[in-house]
This record gives sequence, C-alpha cells and structure tokens, in this order.
Amino acid sequence: MTERTRVAIIGAGPAGLLLSHLLGRQGIESIVIDQRSREQIETTIRAGILEQGTVEILSETGASDRVHTVGRRHEGIELAFAGEHHRIDFAATAGRAVWLYPQHEALKDLIAARLAAGQDLRFEVTAERVEDAESDRPRLIARDASGAPVEIEADWIIGADGSRSVARSSVSGQRAGYFREYPFAWFGILCEAPPSAEELIYSNSVEGFALISQRSPDVQRMYFQCDPEADPDALSEAELWETLQARVPGTTLKEGRIFQRDILRFRSFVAHELRRGRVVLVGDAAHTVPPTGAKGMNLAVADVVLLSEALRSALADGDDALVDAYPETALERIWKAQHFSWWMTSMLHLQPEASDFDRRRQLGELRTVVESEAGRTYLAEAYTGWPMPGIEAVLGR
Repeated sequence: MTERTRVAIIGAGPAGLLLSHLLGRQGIESIVIDQRSREQIETTIRAGILEQGTVEILSETGASDRVHTVGRRHEGIELAFAGEHHRIDFAATAGRAVWLYPQHEALKDLIAARLAAGQDLRFEVTAERVEDAESDRPRLIARDASGAPVEIEADWIIGADGSRSVARSSVSGQRAGYFREYPFAWFGILCEAPPSAEELIYSNSVEGFALISQRSPDVQRMYFQCDPEADPDALSEAELWETLQARVPGTTLKEGRIFQRDILRFRSFVAHELRRGRVVLVGDAAHTVPPTGAKGMNLAVADVVLLSEALRSALADGDDALVDAYPETALERIWKAQHFSWWMTSMLHLQPEASDFDRRRQLGELRTVVESEAGRTYLAEAYTGWPMPGIEAVLGR
C-alpha cells in the first residue's frame, strides 16, 4: 500500500529532524525515516560546536531548552604554535559566541520534540531508492526492519541521509560531486577526565596537529593528526597520552581512562546538484567538510533554514520561487564553509611532504592571523557563523 504525505524526509539526523520540526510549526506534515534505531541515533557520541545562529534556531523554535542548560557557551578558542598560546576572542572581535553541545544531545532533543508533537518518525526503515523525481508525486521506496516493503508518495522528498545518501543518486545520477581527500586523519579519544582547558585548543606543533576539546564536565574529547591507515588499537593508553602531551606544549593535560578511540578521515565534498525535480538534498547528503572548522552540523542547519521557508512557500502559497533558488543560495554558504574548513585545516596540520619552507610559511600565516585584528576577526566571524539567510522568517522576527 502506498502512503501519502506532504514531505518525505530520509534521515533522522540533525538536518532531517530539524526540517520536520520547522515544517511542523507551519502545519506541514512529514514522514521521517532512518535505517538506524532510536538508541543508535541517541547514543553515538559526535562532536558538537554550535554556531550562535544554530543555537537560536534550536532554542527559539522550541526544539531544545537543554542547549542552554547543558551546553556550554564559549567566547573564544586558543591557537597554539611555536610554544605560544594566543586566544581568539569571539565576543570582542565578532560580538558572537559558540556553544559546546554534542550532536547526539541535540538529536535527543529533536526526537523528543517531534514525538511529543505526534511526528511520524520511523526508525529502522531503510531507504532503497527514489522514483519519479521529476513528477508531481515522487516516491520513496524503502523496507522496514522485518523486510516488508514501504512506499511513500510525497509532494517533496528530502535527502537528509548523510554522506552515503540514497537520495543523491536520484538528484546527481553518476555525477557525484566535487571531492577532495586529505593525506591525514584524526586519531580521536574520549576519556573520563575534567577539561584540560576552559576553551578549545587548536595546536600546531612540530609533532603535528592536536585539538583539545570537551564533551561534558567529566568527559574530554581529544584528537591528534595521524596517518589515515593508522590502527586505533596500536597504541597503549600511555603512548596516547605521551603523543597528545607532546603536541600541546605549555598545557598539562588532565588524564583519565580512555573509553573510546577512533580514526576520523578528512574529506571535502559538494554534490554537483542539490535538487532535481521534487527531490532536494540537505546536510551531509549535499556536502561534507573537514571537522577543523566546526562547520558540519551548522551548515546542515543553514540548509534547513533556507529549505523550510522554501517548502512552506511552495506548499502553502503554491510558489516554487524559493525552492528554485535554494541550490544557488545554499551553495554560496557551502563554498564559504568549504574554504574556511580547508584554510583552518591547511594552516594547522603538517603536510606529509612539507619542506622547511612550507613549515616556516605556515608559522608566518598563523602569526599573521593572531597579530592582525582583521585576521582575528575573520577567524571569529567564520567560526561563530556568518549571517544565516532565512533565519528571521523562521524565527518570526
């Protein structure tokens, strides 16, 4: 039996759930499916630096109160290099801040809000393909946990299903997108210990890059640059702490039991097309960025803010102009975020084939940034988030 809805959303990640939430506020029904279980979504620990605009969207639309009570406001970061620490003051240079709020916590909030609102949210339902993308009634073909077929007909189908998107093939076909893979990765650990610093430390050292971050008052998240083929189980806990400490000279790390370790590869991607007919891509289905600039979830939210208003206009007013404009408008921010993420990555990491000249040039770049008001301001403005088109309409301001 074919089911019918206004908007079918593939993916119960930040993009899919937030889009459903914003559409629901406008009285537009949707069905959200995800191949994962609710428990998997809510317990997979992921990074979470939220731009100020993202926090405003979550809190002012009723999606999350905990972003302010559990999340931690940060008004700066530290850049460490050449044995020195330099604070980039977001409040002083950009008048904005970011919040440390892990992504899985935001997903808990969004799932709770959608279920409380009676949302048709289906876990363990796997999308197989999208058909009739250019018709007025595109169809989502899927299977539930028992293997039974599911067919959903909608006015619009949204691919919010991550970097291995099923929806993307119906939009881009064989033309996947613009892609870059980096010659290094991050070795990440989670450990039971209080924060080693009040704010995040981005460290460029002769040993390689390291990031000292946090997850909660009792859990730290730390990364160091490594080979993409590194074995996460090859180093002992003592060796891991020795490696991290060597890359953050001047800071004494607070050590604790390491309970998770993983390798995070670095890739940049932008789909050639963000829309075909009545199928539209958002979030990681449309683009991915290296984590250095903390842009992943925030870029997805910016996509959704644009698209939610575009779909409202199309479905409530019969006007497709904003949906037609969505790809071009979204891509402006996407490419700015790609540049910022690449810039932060290239400035802070050691390239495998770097010469002495390359190393000294990199340190010159870092010193130019921290000693220049314009350099500090650019970093602060980009890190805390550029103005988000469509946010005023979504927030009803």
